Amino acid sequence: MTRKYKPVDSAKIKTYSVQQRAHKSATSAAAKLTDAGATAADLLDSMPGFLGANAFRSVVSAITEAFQGDRPVVAAFGAHVIKVGCAPILIDLIRRGIIKAIACNGACAIHDAELAMFGETSEEVADTIRDGSFGMVSETMAFFDEVVSVASSDGCGLGLATGKVLADREVPNRDQSIFVAAKKAGIPATIHVAVGTDTVHVSPGLNASALGAATMHDFRLICDVVSDLGATNSESEVGRVGVGGVWLNIGSAVLLPEVFLKAVSVARNLGANLDAMTTANFDMIRHYRPHQNVVTRPVQAGRGFEVIGHHEMLLPLLRHAIIERLGVPA
Repeated sequence: MTRKYKPVDSAKIKTYSVQQRAHKSATSAAAKLTDAGATAADLLDSMPGFLGANAFRSVVSAITEAFQGDRPVVAAFGAHVIKVGCAPILIDLIRRGIIKAIACNGACAIHDAELAMFGETSEEVADTIRDGSFGMVSETMAFFDEVVSVASSDGCGLGLATGKVLADREVPNRDQSIFVAAKKAGIPATIHVAVGTDTVHVSPGLNASALGAATMHDFRLICDVVSDLGATNSESEVGRVGVGGVWLNIGSAVLLPEVFLKAVSVARNLGANLDAMTTANFDMIRHYRPHQNVVTRPVQAGRGFEVIGHHEMLLPLLRHAIIERLGVPA
């Protein structure tokens, strides 16, 4: 039979006291107001104790603890980070010895090199794609033909070769190059190329086999960097997780999260213990691969964080919070 429905009798509903309920929000976690002249630490402390603010504070703590514990902090980032003017922030953290390695896609290197050589980069693709002039810049193509040649002759990766060529040239904005900063600091700089994704891949003079060999060199190099993101041996020996390194994925939705996942697998396959590793994804929107391949799958529960927002706002705050926490001059 078909049931006949009627309004429920609300008098029969069971209730209980608010004292018995677990709560997710409280006045103690609300935002605190700061005064003019507040420090970055004051600003962080004033943020509500929820979601992104908690994640941001956790990342700052993980980075400062990694630096103090002599564990590497790795910045992996997409080209948009360079295009919106955040290179000086990463360069400063490299020079301070806080960032110990960088990993980028090919577009990062293009924008970095163009800013170093010309002081400008990026074009309006919607306009130039219509007449076939998009990406057809002869100087940039020639530069990366030379980078690939240097990588081949020196037996190094694309990242180091990019830093070498820029350092050896008389370019007006050399100090604005992340790859030059990495070369000077002696830290790994890797470029992970997906063939056909970068404008310079259409160059008539590009040695494709040498390009492939150089980016494979960089992949194997970043695998070794990732293998060092665990705790030190002494911490592992006493049976505790300890302080590990930090992997920051900044503005890469697909390529670098995929590279990282494979590098983690290689590192563990070769015997690395990465239980103490912390990861964080910084981007303007949530993407599937960074969440899965950076924030959740590779790490122990509670060691992956996601901070959503514009790079040009979050990265200056991140840098200042770190150096303030470490007590070093700005």
